Amino acid sequence: MADFEKSEWNKSRHANDFVENADIYILERKRLFSIVKSFYNYFLKNKIKNGHLKVLDLGCGDGALTNELLKADKKLEATLVDGSLDMIENAQQRLKFYNGFNFINKTFQELLENDILENNYNLIVSSLAIHHLSSEGKESLFQYIFHHLNEGGFFLNIDVIRAPTVALESWYRKLWTDWIIKNELKMGSKESFQHIPQQYKNNPDNYPDKLETQLNVLKSIGFSQVDCYYKYGIFSIFGGKK
Repeated sequence: MADFEKSEWNKSRHANDFVENADIYILERKRLFSIVKSFYNYFLKNKIKNGHLKVLDLGCGDGALTNELLKADKKLEATLVDGSLDMIENAQQRLKFYNGFNFINKTFQELLENDILENNYNLIVSSLAIHHLSSEGKESLFQYIFHHLNEGGFFLNIDVIRAPTVALESWYRKLWTDWIIKNELKMGSKESFQHIPQQYKNNPDNYPDKLETQLNVLKSIGFSQVDCYYKYGIFSIFGGKK
């Protein structure tokens, strides 16, 4: 399991750079968010009687994913967790107009070692965070997530995965680079981010696993309706239901 304290995400500059530029270089980021909203609307919205739907956002970053879910349902209650204090502060700023949200500055490792979450949730989401864990760390976190879901609740994970072959992995990185080039032009970016796919590959903080492996782990834990709900190269949305 990666040591968060030694990772780049514990550095303010890296966290702030991500907040400022993620839409430029995260492949189809807005599309990924829109699919999660569609899933929420179809499977969860208006399904909770006599109360608000509870969401847990693990590795919340600047709160962008929770903010998108709020566009679908302003009544939801959210708990946001991130190991970076800078990210938590960014999330608090982004969501400052919503009352009753809970922000927790803890790493995944700290959650697993000392479970401080008192509630269970109808939806647990994560975006581009779990791939920083080892295979064993992912399985432990998936079990933790299953434990903290209400019956009928869902887990959705937006994340990068490892391709099944070297050739596919290389092509997927080219797809990513080509998309960044087009997106830079569309958004009029003055800075180039075409190095990001190769930087991702070389980053020792990244431990992506194959999609099939992770789906099988979810099934073995007890999740149902396990599937990959969307995929574009190494970027995917997958999860399951308790």
